[in-house]
Amino acid sequence: MRILIIEDDPRLGPSLKKGLEGSHHAVDLLADGEDAVYMATSIPYDLVILDILLPGLSGFEVCRQLREQGKTMPILLLTALGEVEHRVKGLDLGADDYLTKPFAFSELEARVRALLRRGGPVLSTTLQFMDITLDTRTHEVKRAERLIPLGNKEYALLEFFMRHPHQVLSRSMIVEHVWDGDTEHLSNVIDVYIRYLRRKLCNENEPNVIQTIRGSGYQLKEPL
Repeated sequence: MRILIIEDDPRLGPSLKKGLEGSHHAVDLLADGEDAVYMATSIPYDLVILDILLPGLSGFEVCRQLREQGKTMPILLLTALGEVEHRVKGLDLGADDYLTKPFAFSELEARVRALLRRGGPVLSTTLQFMDITLDTRTHEVKRAERLIPLGNKEYALLEFFMRHPHQVLSRSMIVEHVWDGDTEHLSNVIDVYIRYLRRKLCNENEPNVIQTIRGSGYQLKEPL
């Protein structure tokens, strides 16, 4: 999943980004409310983690503007403001959950998982395509009964494919959801990771399910 964090604390923000990336998410980090509105309306994030006390626009105002512009991704508010009226204000403005600082990272992870599950059946715990299964809770990947160890980017890449079977995924779409950069500079990197992933999925001569669509991108589909 692609997550946007807006947190101006110079230690907490990078720590949250690193922790969520370790759970196979693609994470962008910002420290300014105005930048947050621009990014969250330009990129299809699956979740926004939003501090309230920000320079420029407050987290409350960012939340209000996103909802007024029709953005429906879950929003988790982070703040040192623990009073009931602040929690009520945030929820009334369209936030989905509220976490008061300080908090344990394990609780943040649990809340992130819960919010992502609200997206519907597409966010179910187990994904399957042919004989490949992927458990989004344990990050365990199998082909038939063979366990396949994957690195963080390989896992994120496979999860993106399995959430969009039969859909042709362009390099720019893959960059948006799996990497944090621009397509031009990551094009070769994507090709390399596709090869890594294919090799691991087909390590025992199983048929290849990630097809190259020349000039368009890649597609998870049944072998020809």
